[in-house]
Amino acid sequence: MSQEDRLPAVPAGTDVEPEVIDGQVVDESGPVAVVSARTVTTPPAARLAARHVAYVVAGVVVAWKRWRLARTRHERMARSAELSGDHETALRWVQQRELEREQRSRRRADMIRAVAELVKVSPLIGAALLVVMVLTGVSLAVVRHRVADIAWPWLALFHAVALAVEVASVAWLVASIAGPVALVLALHHLGRHAGDLAPRWAVSAKTQDADLALVVTADTIVLALQHVPIAPLKQAFKDGWKPAFHTLPVRDGEGYTAVFPVPLGVTAAMIADQQEILARNLQRAKTEVWATDAERGGIAPAGHVAMWVANPGVLDRPAPEYPLLHDGTADVFRGVPAGVSPRGDAISIPVVGNNFVVGGIMGQGKSNACRVLMLGAALDPLAELWVHVFAYNADFDAYRPRLARYVKGAEDEHIAAAMATLHELYAEVTRREKRLEELGALKVTRNLALRCPDMRPRLALFSECHELFGHRGSGAEATEVAVAVIRKARKTAIWMGFDTQDARKDAIPPKIVGLVSVNACFAVKTWRANDGFLGDGSFQAGIRATELRPGRDVGRSLITGVSDAQFELLKWHYIRSDDEKGTDEAAPVIARAVTAAAPGTAIGGSATLAIEARDLLADLGEVIKGTERVKLRDVVGLLRGLSPSWYRSLTATQLRADLEDEGVKTVNTSGTHYLDPAELRPVLAERGE
Repeated sequence: MSQEDRLPAVPAGTDVEPEVIDGQVVDESGPVAVVSARTVTTPPAARLAARHVAYVVAGVVVAWKRWRLARTRHERMARSAELSGDHETALRWVQQRELEREQRSRRRADMIRAVAELVKVSPLIGAALLVVMVLTGVSLAVVRHRVADIAWPWLALFHAVALAVEVASVAWLVASIAGPVALVLALHHLGRHAGDLAPRWAVSAKTQDADLALVVTADTIVLALQHVPIAPLKQAFKDGWKPAFHTLPVRDGEGYTAVFPVPLGVTAAMIADQQEILARNLQRAKTEVWATDAERGGIAPAGHVAMWVANPGVLDRPAPEYPLLHDGTADVFRGVPAGVSPRGDAISIPVVGNNFVVGGIMGQGKSNACRVLMLGAALDPLAELWVHVFAYNADFDAYRPRLARYVKGAEDEHIAAAMATLHELYAEVTRREKRLEELGALKVTRNLALRCPDMRPRLALFSECHELFGHRGSGAEATEVAVAVIRKARKTAIWMGFDTQDARKDAIPPKIVGLVSVNACFAVKTWRANDGFLGDGSFQAGIRATELRPGRDVGRSLITGVSDAQFELLKWHYIRSDDEKGTDEAAPVIARAVTAAAPGTAIGGSATLAIEARDLLADLGEVIKGTERVKLRDVVGLLRGLSPSWYRSLTATQLRADLEDEGVKTVNTSGTHYLDPAELRPVLAERGE
């Protein structure tokens, strides 16, 4: 057997030093080198023994901690309640402490009193015992006729005492051996299974971290907060404060949501500032943990933090395919598809009645966001689309057939064209306000736009808008007119969108950012840029696109105004395009949108056509006869028979929504929607039809 075959097996991870080999290595071309090495291995038994000794030591620490916690629980709970501002609960804990102290003092006094009473009656007990022993001995002597039997009770008593001493000696010997062993075993068990009370060196990393990556519980959040370097927070925990969760961690899509209070001296912004450390403590990536001000989001009272913790890796998943890529239409009155949230919910962008600002550093996806939004708008047969791109790029070249106005470039003539558009929009808003007054309507609805072609939604996008607002001659005027339009346009179905890579006030005016309803921000480097796109105070409230990672979080933005949440972390759908190959996924969708456009909708740069105005309710009154309920899909067929070109893009779902807007109820029977003439005719009667 060779020397190698006789080498011992070494477990993986063992530190090994080769066995001592003394000798000389002679190199013919160089000096002699003397080499010495030695193998030292730690016996497994020694490691095992050391580990179990450590458990015993940990058990001592845990026992001391438990004793200390038990002795100070009232003070800790009272201090925690006081730090949380709950003075009534703090007072109750103080009263409970005083009550327990009083009861403990009473028990001690009762015990002392009992001992004193025993001492007092001990002479009587001794005398009674003496009398009993004497009478017993005399009785035995009389019965047995032997005087010596008088001593028999005393002898029996002495033998019983001797036996008791022997039994006690044996018991003491057993206890002196078994007691320490039992104590060591108990401390070993306590140190091995004590959980959070065990010292950190006694808990393996696997035990500490295994569950954090799987589920999020109140305990894991508290543990994570305990190791966040915020001085007032650490002091509060040291004083015994524990958060009373407003909302315990619950599953929320692809993650968990929790709402908890913070102690005095701590704000939600301070928690959000420690996002990286908090994420590490929860075994998550930095962008997988978001802490915001719960009060600002309308979730909980002031002094609470709303936290969302994603499942590991969920944010790196790509967004699903654009839902309208192959078929379907959109409705700008209800919103157009944009992407998905980390919870897996589909997110739509509200258009009519809102406006839009998007920004971020270059190459992160803001141009794609605008393409997604405008592609959805193009699939609304009523929408008229205007696009100004202050650059020579091909982002919207494939959209040209569907656009009523398309201008590219950043020269003076292009700026002048944009100014003309802004002034035209302002004039149109004014005209529509007067028209609404004539019609007796509060705002433009879809049915109103169907009945009145001059009130159809008009959407204007200004891409790379820093060229417009930063223009030396026209920038100030552009800002003034755009702000005036936004302030008046909400009810008139006029919409404006702006995108830029620059957050300075001469690139995207703060007045515009503050007025729009939907703000989106891709990765940025500074809090100023963050607030420049999302609005003042957003960074302070925990809405921070600075946490997005350039290059890795491409296509992902923070966005506000699209849900009840304070913000959403939106993964945008991606509309692929290749400038080199000249391909664009939007092209076939635009071709479908051109075909579906309602008669008279301006497309391809054309002027608005003269069209026939139709009234949905009046047409329904004409095609619905009798009193029987009619399926909505059959109603769509009747309407198309009445006017094929007008109603060619109408669906049963869209018809149901339009009827609801007009106050006409539909009937749902086993999942099938019906129109009841009894619901339609009263509405027509109110209109005098």
